[in-house]
Amino acid sequence: MYNVGMKTRTETRGIKIGNLTLGGQSRVLIQSMCNIKTEKVDLVVEQINECATLGADYMRVSVMDEADAKAIKEIKKQTTIPIVADIHFDYRLAMLAMENGANKIRINPGNIGPIENVKKVVAMAKEKHVPIRIGVNSGSLDKSIHDYSTQYKAQDLVNSAKKHVNILESLGFYDIAISLKGSNVRETIEANRLAANTFPYPLHLGITEAGFKDLSLIRSTAGLAPLLLEGIGDTIRISISGDPRDEIIAAKRLLHDLDLYPNYPTLVACPTCGRTQVDVLKLAEKVMDYLEKVNKPIHVAVMGCVVNGPGEAKNADIGIAGGKGEYVIFRKDKIIKKVPEELAFETLVSEIEKM
Repeated sequence: MYNVGMKTRTETRGIKIGNLTLGGQSRVLIQSMCNIKTEKVDLVVEQINECATLGADYMRVSVMDEADAKAIKEIKKQTTIPIVADIHFDYRLAMLAMENGANKIRINPGNIGPIENVKKVVAMAKEKHVPIRIGVNSGSLDKSIHDYSTQYKAQDLVNSAKKHVNILESLGFYDIAISLKGSNVRETIEANRLAANTFPYPLHLGITEAGFKDLSLIRSTAGLAPLLLEGIGDTIRISISGDPRDEIIAAKRLLHDLDLYPNYPTLVACPTCGRTQVDVLKLAEKVMDYLEKVNKPIHVAVMGCVVNGPGEAKNADIGIAGGKGEYVIFRKDKIIKKVPEELAFETLVSEIEKM
């Protein structure tokens, strides 16, 4: 199955995750992971449903013990998107998660003991049509491949994935997804380029241990954008130390700016300067919060003054530009009305809703 030549996302093997297809299409799926212990069903359900509303295609939950695995059954009853169970080391938890309705599991077959354990997991995955994601992280490489006496390399990530893939393929199992994640951006990019030339399976992109929001947005964009533009990557998670909802919003914004998420609004806003006589930043934040919930492919501009208003924002479908305690609203580069600052947001929203 190796040396397959470059596989872009439209050419990877399509696998089913519940009612979704991952791979073999131009669409890049968005995912995140709950940061609440899975047995706390009510809280997990609330988080999953909030992420689904924001645009998550599916969500991952950790399975640390039997209580977590069994909780998946009730979580599934109260949610609408597929659930992925994340398991390490204990093959019995993988089987229990599948018995309780997990649509996909993340487990590395080389880490769950003897081949008999793997055979049991694979047999149930085949029976229940549950794909397996092989997740290789830079901090948990197979010691027979990399002993951490030196900096890991992209090839180490790929070689670790090969070891796990070989086990599944030897058992006739091919509903596989692969993730190769490092905290080093360059090595992660190179690893996924190598993977696209090595495996026929869909790739899950991300930067592991990316850090707090501001750091993660920079690192994740730097690491994911080049790959996505090259046609590599079937699903993404932008890992943020914080709220999973921020991960979904960030993923949508990144995909949208790469023309991979079309039904999403574009907001542009000026950086402000000494000419500004209104609170542009406050208005821009309110407009962005509103637009996140509007599935219209419109281009909206929030500008600080008339210099950066209708002139520089000619590409916007609708926009607003500040004056002295007031704003003008424009469509394309034509001013349509003038409003006081305190009515700016409501008026702009009203005009957007007419579109």
